[in-house]
Amino acid sequence: MNPLERYLPLVDDEDAFLAACDRPLPSVVRTNPIAATPERVRRAFDEEGIDYEPVDWHDGLFRLPAGSPGTNWPYVHGWIHGQEEVSTLPGLALDAQPGERVLDTCAAPGSKTTQIAADMDDRGTLVANDNNLGRLSALRHNAERLGVTNVAVTNQDARNLSLRPFPFDAFDRALVDVPCSCEGTCRKNPDVLDEWTLDHVHAIAGVSKGILTRAIQATRPGGVVVFSTCTFAPEENEAVLQHVLESEPCELATFDLPLRSEPGITEWDGETFDDAMKRAHRIYPHHNDTGGFFCAKLRVTAEQQDGSGTDGVTAR
Repeated sequence: MNPLERYLPLVDDEDAFLAACDRPLPSVVRTNPIAATPERVRRAFDEEGIDYEPVDWHDGLFRLPAGSPGTNWPYVHGWIHGQEEVSTLPGLALDAQPGERVLDTCAAPGSKTTQIAADMDDRGTLVANDNNLGRLSALRHNAERLGVTNVAVTNQDARNLSLRPFPFDAFDRALVDVPCSCEGTCRKNPDVLDEWTLDHVHAIAGVSKGILTRAIQATRPGGVVVFSTCTFAPEENEAVLQHVLESEPCELATFDLPLRSEPGITEWDGETFDDAMKRAHRIYPHHNDTGGFFCAKLRVTAEQQDGSGTDGVTAR
Protein backbone atom coordinates (compact mmCIF):
# COMPACT_ATOMS: atom_id res chain seq x y z
CA MET A 1 0.00 0.00 0.00
CA ASN A 2 1.16 3.49 -0.83
CA PRO A 3 1.28 5.22 2.59
CA LEU A 4 -0.10 8.39 1.00
CA GLU A 5 -3.42 6.60 0.53
CA ARG A 6 -4.07 6.65 4.29
CA TYR A 7 -4.35 10.46 4.06
CA LEU A 8 -6.84 10.62 1.21
CA PRO A 9 -9.76 11.26 3.61
CA LEU A 10 -7.95 14.47 4.67
CA VAL A 11 -7.60 16.07 1.22
CA ASP A 12 -10.13 17.82 -1.00
CA ASP A 13 -9.01 16.24 -4.29
CA GLU A 14 -7.55 12.75 -4.02
CA ASP A 15 -6.39 12.46 -7.63
CA ALA A 16 -4.72 15.89 -7.62
CA PHE A 17 -2.99 15.10 -4.33
CA LEU A 18 -1.56 11.80 -5.55
CA ALA A 19 -0.58 13.26 -8.92
CA ALA A 20 1.25 16.19 -7.30
CA CYS A 21 3.14 13.84 -4.96
CA ASP A 22 4.33 11.93 -8.03
CA ARG A 23 5.79 14.97 -9.82
CA PRO A 24 9.39 16.18 -9.33
CA LEU A 25 9.78 19.10 -6.93
CA PRO A 26 10.91 22.45 -8.40
CA SER A 27 14.37 23.64 -7.34
CA VAL A 28 14.13 26.80 -5.21
CA VAL A 29 16.71 29.17 -3.74
CA ARG A 30 16.38 31.76 -0.98
CA THR A 31 18.13 35.12 -1.06
CA ASN A 32 20.52 35.59 1.85
CA PRO A 33 19.90 39.19 3.01
CA ILE A 34 23.11 39.18 5.03
CA ALA A 35 25.02 39.22 1.74
CA ALA A 36 22.66 40.41 -1.01
CA THR A 37 19.24 41.78 -1.89
CA PRO A 38 16.68 40.07 -4.16
CA GLU A 39 17.35 42.77 -6.77
CA ARG A 40 21.08 42.05 -6.70
CA VAL A 41 20.43 38.32 -7.06
CA ARG A 42 18.14 38.92 -10.04
CA ARG A 43 20.82 41.04 -11.72
CA ALA A 44 23.40 38.31 -11.13
CA PHE A 45 21.11 35.68 -12.62
CA ASP A 46 20.42 37.88 -15.64
CA GLU A 47 24.10 38.64 -16.21
CA GLU A 48 25.04 34.96 -16.00
CA GLY A 49 22.14 33.77 -18.13
CA ILE A 50 20.65 31.71 -15.29
CA ASP A 51 16.98 30.91 -15.86
CA TYR A 52 14.78 31.70 -12.87
CA GLU A 53 11.19 32.37 -11.90
CA PRO A 54 10.37 34.67 -8.95
CA VAL A 55 8.11 33.04 -6.37
CA ASP A 56 5.03 35.25 -6.26
CA TRP A 57 4.45 35.14 -2.50
CA HIS A 58 8.03 35.84 -1.39
CA ASP A 59 10.32 38.49 -2.89
CA GLY A 60 13.47 36.61 -1.91
CA LEU A 61 12.64 33.18 -3.35
CA PHE A 62 13.39 32.02 -6.89
CA ARG A 63 12.65 28.81 -8.75
CA LEU A 64 15.51 27.57 -10.93
CA PRO A 65 14.01 25.36 -13.65
CA ALA A 66 17.38 24.10 -14.90
CA GLY A 67 19.92 22.44 -12.66
CA SER A 68 21.16 22.46 -9.11
CA PRO A 69 21.30 25.75 -7.18
CA GLY A 70 24.80 24.93 -5.95
CA THR A 71 26.43 25.24 -9.38
CA ASN A 72 26.47 29.03 -9.82
CA TRP A 73 28.66 31.77 -8.38
CA PRO A 74 25.91 33.61 -6.42
CA TYR A 75 25.54 30.39 -4.41
CA VAL A 76 29.28 30.01 -3.86
CA HIS A 77 29.52 33.63 -2.68
CA GLY A 78 26.68 33.15 -0.21
CA TRP A 79 24.09 35.32 -1.95
CA ILE A 80 21.59 32.46 -2.20
CA HIS A 81 20.87 29.16 -0.51
CA GLY A 82 18.91 26.16 -1.76
CA GLN A 83 15.74 25.86 0.30
CA GLU A 84 12.28 24.56 -0.52
CA GLU A 85 9.39 27.01 -0.41
CA VAL A 86 7.62 25.22 2.44
CA SER A 87 10.88 25.00 4.38
CA THR A 88 10.83 28.78 4.82
CA LEU A 89 7.43 28.75 6.54
CA PRO A 90 8.59 27.85 10.09
CA GLY A 91 11.04 30.75 10.05
CA LEU A 92 8.32 33.12 8.93
CA ALA A 93 6.04 31.86 11.70
CA LEU A 94 8.84 32.17 14.29
CA ASP A 95 9.47 35.82 13.34
CA ALA A 96 12.76 36.04 15.27
CA GLN A 97 13.93 39.58 16.03
CA PRO A 98 17.43 41.12 16.25
CA GLY A 99 18.99 40.78 19.68
CA GLU A 100 16.79 37.88 20.85
CA ARG A 101 17.83 34.51 22.23
CA VAL A 102 16.61 31.82 19.85
CA LEU A 103 16.90 28.03 19.82
CA ASP A 104 16.83 25.76 16.78
CA THR A 105 16.53 22.29 18.30
CA CYS A 106 17.20 20.14 15.21
CA ALA A 107 19.21 22.55 13.11
CA ALA A 108 21.39 20.63 10.66
CA PRO A 109 22.06 21.13 7.81
CA GLY A 110 21.14 24.73 8.53
CA SER A 111 18.67 26.08 5.96
CA LYS A 112 16.20 27.23 8.60
CA THR A 113 18.99 28.24 10.99
CA THR A 114 20.56 30.61 8.49
CA GLN A 115 17.14 31.98 7.53
CA ILE A 116 16.47 32.77 11.20
CA ALA A 117 19.90 34.37 11.56
CA ALA A 118 19.11 36.66 8.64
CA ASP A 119 15.75 37.58 10.20
CA MET A 120 17.70 38.50 13.35
CA ASP A 121 19.99 40.73 11.25
CA ASP A 122 22.80 38.47 12.50
CA ARG A 123 22.38 39.97 16.00
CA GLY A 124 21.51 38.25 19.27
CA THR A 125 22.18 34.61 20.09
CA LEU A 126 20.98 31.75 17.91
CA VAL A 127 21.72 28.31 19.35
CA ALA A 128 21.79 25.75 16.54
CA ASN A 129 21.61 22.28 18.03
CA ASP A 130 21.65 18.85 16.45
CA ASN A 131 22.32 15.41 17.88
CA ASN A 132 24.05 14.23 14.68
CA LEU A 133 27.66 15.34 14.80
CA GLY A 134 28.26 14.50 11.15
CA ARG A 135 25.39 16.70 9.96
CA LEU A 136 26.68 19.60 12.05
CA SER A 137 29.62 19.96 9.68
CA ALA A 138 27.16 20.86 6.91
CA LEU A 139 25.49 23.39 9.20
CA ARG A 140 28.83 25.03 10.01
CA HIS A 141 29.77 25.13 6.33
CA ASN A 142 26.47 26.76 5.35
CA ALA A 143 26.67 29.31 8.18
CA GLU A 144 30.20 30.29 7.14
CA ARG A 145 29.33 30.50 3.43
CA LEU A 146 26.32 32.71 4.18
CA GLY A 147 28.24 35.01 6.53
CA VAL A 148 26.33 34.13 9.71
CA THR A 149 28.15 35.10 12.92
CA ASN A 150 25.52 34.99 15.69
CA VAL A 151 25.19 31.18 15.76
CA ALA A 152 26.43 28.97 18.59
CA VAL A 153 26.51 25.31 17.49
CA THR A 154 25.77 22.57 20.04
CA ASN A 155 25.69 18.78 19.78
CA GLN A 156 23.04 17.57 22.24
CA ASP A 157 20.00 15.34 22.34
CA ALA A 158 17.31 18.02 22.16
CA ARG A 159 15.10 16.00 24.53
CA ASN A 160 17.65 16.71 27.28
CA LEU A 161 18.94 20.10 26.14
CA SER A 162 21.07 21.85 28.75
CA LEU A 163 21.43 25.63 28.98
CA ARG A 164 24.51 25.29 31.14
CA PRO A 165 26.92 26.53 28.43
CA PHE A 166 25.05 29.84 28.09
CA PRO A 167 24.82 32.97 30.29
CA PHE A 168 21.01 32.92 30.29
CA ASP A 169 18.31 30.58 31.53
CA ALA A 170 15.60 30.82 28.86
CA PHE A 171 15.06 31.49 25.16
CA ASP A 172 12.72 34.06 23.66
CA ARG A 173 11.80 31.76 20.78
CA ALA A 174 12.43 28.19 19.71
CA LEU A 175 12.06 26.32 16.43
CA VAL A 176 11.25 22.63 16.74
CA ASP A 177 11.51 21.20 13.23
CA VAL A 178 11.67 17.57 14.24
CA PRO A 179 12.86 14.42 12.48
CA CYS A 180 9.84 12.68 10.98
CA SER A 181 8.68 10.04 8.51
CA CYS A 182 9.16 12.63 5.74
CA GLU A 183 6.22 11.69 3.52
CA GLY A 184 5.94 15.34 2.48
CA THR A 185 9.36 15.12 0.82
CA CYS A 186 8.35 12.31 -1.54
CA ARG A 187 8.53 14.63 -4.56
CA LYS A 188 12.30 14.94 -4.16
CA ASN A 189 12.93 11.64 -2.40
CA PRO A 190 10.44 8.93 -3.50
CA ASP A 191 12.34 6.33 -1.48
CA VAL A 192 10.72 7.61 1.72
CA LEU A 193 7.47 5.95 0.65
CA ASP A 194 9.15 2.58 0.10
CA GLU A 195 10.84 2.79 3.50
CA TRP A 196 7.73 3.99 5.38
CA THR A 197 6.35 1.91 8.28
CA LEU A 198 3.71 2.68 10.87
CA ASP A 199 6.06 1.45 13.58
CA HIS A 200 8.54 4.16 12.59
CA VAL A 201 5.78 6.78 12.66
CA HIS A 202 4.90 5.86 16.24
CA ALA A 203 8.54 5.68 17.33
CA ILE A 204 9.57 9.03 15.87
CA ALA A 205 6.42 10.68 17.27
CA GLY A 206 7.63 9.71 20.73
CA VAL A 207 10.96 11.41 20.06
CA SER A 208 9.16 14.53 18.83
CA LYS A 209 7.11 14.74 22.01
CA GLY A 210 10.30 14.80 24.05
CA ILE A 211 11.96 17.45 21.88
CA LEU A 212 8.93 19.75 21.83
CA THR A 213 8.43 19.35 25.58
CA ARG A 214 12.00 20.36 26.32
CA ALA A 215 11.84 23.34 23.95
CA ILE A 216 8.75 24.66 25.76
CA GLN A 217 10.48 24.20 29.10
CA ALA A 218 13.50 26.14 27.85
CA THR A 219 11.44 29.09 26.54
CA ARG A 220 10.39 32.00 28.76
CA PRO A 221 6.74 32.71 29.61
CA GLY A 222 5.28 34.71 26.73
CA GLY A 223 7.86 33.23 24.37
CA VAL A 224 7.09 31.49 21.09
CA VAL A 225 7.75 27.90 20.02
CA VAL A 226 7.16 26.88 16.41
CA PHE A 227 6.65 23.19 15.72
CA SER A 228 6.96 21.82 12.18
CA THR A 229 7.33 18.58 10.25
CA CYS A 230 7.39 17.41 6.65
CA THR A 231 4.90 14.60 7.20
CA PHE A 232 1.15 14.24 6.82
CA ALA A 233 0.85 11.78 9.71
CA PRO A 234 -1.46 13.02 12.50
CA GLU A 235 0.45 10.76 14.90
CA GLU A 236 3.51 12.98 14.31
CA ASN A 237 1.62 16.28 14.12
CA GLU A 238 -1.63 16.84 16.01
CA ALA A 239 -0.98 14.01 18.47
CA VAL A 240 2.38 15.54 19.43
CA LEU A 241 0.75 18.92 19.97
CA GLN A 242 -2.00 17.31 22.03
CA HIS A 243 0.65 15.80 24.29
CA VAL A 244 2.27 19.15 25.13
CA LEU A 245 -1.05 20.95 25.50
CA GLU A 246 -1.94 18.45 28.21
CA SER A 247 1.46 18.38 29.91
CA GLU A 248 3.09 21.82 29.51
CA PRO A 249 2.00 25.45 30.11
CA CYS A 250 1.37 26.47 26.51
CA GLU A 251 -1.37 27.26 24.04
CA LEU A 252 -1.73 27.12 20.28
CA ALA A 253 -1.62 30.56 18.68
CA THR A 254 -3.40 31.75 15.56
CA PHE A 255 -1.08 32.83 12.74
CA ASP A 256 -1.18 33.35 8.99
CA LEU A 257 0.94 31.76 6.28
CA PRO A 258 1.39 33.13 2.75
CA LEU A 259 0.57 29.80 1.09
CA ARG A 260 -2.74 28.00 0.88
CA SER A 261 -3.15 25.64 3.80
CA GLU A 262 -5.76 23.55 5.55
CA PRO A 263 -6.39 23.63 9.31
CA GLY A 264 -5.10 20.92 11.58
CA ILE A 265 -7.50 18.07 12.21
CA THR A 266 -9.41 17.21 15.40
CA GLU A 267 -10.08 13.51 14.76
CA TRP A 268 -7.97 10.64 13.45
CA ASP A 269 -8.22 6.86 13.71
CA GLY A 270 -10.56 6.97 16.69
CA GLU A 271 -8.58 9.63 18.54
CA THR A 272 -9.84 13.18 19.15
CA PHE A 273 -7.73 16.30 19.51
CA ASP A 274 -8.34 19.73 20.99
CA ASP A 275 -10.30 22.13 18.76
CA ALA A 276 -7.28 24.46 18.95
CA MET A 277 -5.60 22.15 16.40
CA LYS A 278 -7.51 24.10 13.77
CA ARG A 279 -4.98 26.92 14.37
CA ALA A 280 -2.22 24.72 12.93
CA HIS A 281 -1.53 24.59 9.19
CA ARG A 282 -1.39 21.58 6.87
CA ILE A 283 0.30 22.20 3.50
CA TYR A 284 -0.61 19.80 0.71
CA PRO A 285 1.50 19.52 -2.51
CA HIS A 286 -1.38 19.94 -4.97
CA HIS A 287 -2.44 23.32 -3.57
CA ASN A 288 0.84 25.21 -4.05
CA ASP A 289 3.06 22.92 -6.18
CA THR A 290 5.34 22.41 -3.15
CA GLY A 291 6.29 19.66 -0.77
CA GLY A 292 3.99 18.64 2.07
CA PHE A 293 4.30 20.31 5.46
CA PHE A 294 2.81 20.90 8.89
CA CYS A 295 3.35 24.01 11.02
CA ALA A 296 2.01 25.16 14.38
CA LYS A 297 2.79 28.08 16.67
CA LEU A 298 2.75 27.73 20.45
CA ARG A 299 2.96 30.40 23.11
CA VAL A 300 4.40 29.57 26.53
CA THR A 301 1.93 30.73 29.17
CA ALA A 302 3.64 30.28 32.56
CA GLU A 303 6.65 29.07 34.50
CA GLN A 304 7.23 25.33 34.75
CA GLN A 305 5.65 23.98 37.89
CA ASP A 306 8.47 21.61 38.86
CA GLY A 307 11.21 24.10 37.95
CA SER A 308 13.62 21.40 36.80
CA GLY A 309 15.28 20.64 33.54
CA THR A 310 17.96 17.98 33.05
CA ASP A 311 21.28 17.33 34.76
CA GLY A 312 20.30 19.68 37.55
CA VAL A 313 19.83 22.59 35.16
CA THR A 314 16.68 24.64 35.68
CA ALA A 315 14.24 24.74 32.80
CA ARG A 316 14.26 28.48 32.76
